[in-house]
Amino acid sequence: MSYKEIFEGCVTNWNTVAKPLHSLGMLEGMIAKIAAAQEIARPYIAGRSVLVFCADNGVVEEGVSQSDHTVTTAVATSIASGSSNANLMAREANAHVEVYDVGMIDDVPGVHQCKVCHGTRNFTREPAMTREETEKAVEAGRKAAEKAKLDGNGIVVIGEMGIGNTTTAAAVLSVLTRTEPEAVCGRGSGLSDAGLKRKIDAVRRGININQPDPTDPVDVLSKVGGADIAAMCGVLLAAPGLHLPVVLDGLVSCVAALAAARIDNRTVEYMIPSHMGKEPGCRLALEALGLKAPIQGELALGEGTGGILLLPMLDMALAVYNSSHSFDSIGIEPYREQEGV
Repeated sequence: MSYKEIFEGCVTNWNTVAKPLHSLGMLEGMIAKIAAAQEIARPYIAGRSVLVFCADNGVVEEGVSQSDHTVTTAVATSIASGSSNANLMAREANAHVEVYDVGMIDDVPGVHQCKVCHGTRNFTREPAMTREETEKAVEAGRKAAEKAKLDGNGIVVIGEMGIGNTTTAAAVLSVLTRTEPEAVCGRGSGLSDAGLKRKIDAVRRGININQPDPTDPVDVLSKVGGADIAAMCGVLLAAPGLHLPVVLDGLVSCVAALAAARIDNRTVEYMIPSHMGKEPGCRLALEALGLKAPIQGELALGEGTGGILLLPMLDMALAVYNSSHSFDSIGIEPYREQEGV
């Protein structure tokens, strides 16, 4: 059966569950989307991995963050040791965390090594990456997705760690949506008014100097993006061929998703949004994708943590969907769609 047929069949199955129609809201559509992505009527998410891509960004030289690359190194080390925020939350959601170095300045033991550069270049002066480096980062994401599928995962969460990456994400989003930098730049990990002004200025200068082509997402990623964004884009580009649903996290992963959708619009069918992040660009990215997120928590932690939060919600929705608690089982007439509602 086709994606559409499986999706519609899942919607029909939902309507046999003993509850008011559509009363689990967005969760019903998400389960249908997962079923269609996996090409099975009764989806499974027993195996789930969180793929965290780490990279450093040269644009931090412009004072767009409170921290430098050593924080990327420290957090990646924490994830590799199993003690990070993402690890702690993933254990509660029965998920496993895999951490990838796609562009860190430092090398960290215990991290999957697929480094395409030792940090990107400062995009206010020159392109962040070469096109070849960008394509290698995309390929690293594809391979990470393939590994996750081979490891038996029915769903993955994508996340990132990289000081300065809300600036790179804002720049990519500004170009892809042809939106002014002021509308997409937020305070990241806690910038002051002066810091936010520097961030907006850096994004504007980077775009003006590099002139990325809005019709060529790889060009945009290479000139003003980051290796972590490119790798997450690669995961999403691999998703249709692997029949693998991918849970998005916040701004950075949503921007990667938008880039992937501009390359291959089939990828949207495999995207599961989790939350409306605190960064202002997150809403714009999701709207551009035509997606809505069920969690409105003003989250801004990164590392895939917002996506991890969605997993227990999906588990509970699946418990209802796969149950025997039908209208027939309790002896009442099913609800019907009413005209004019």
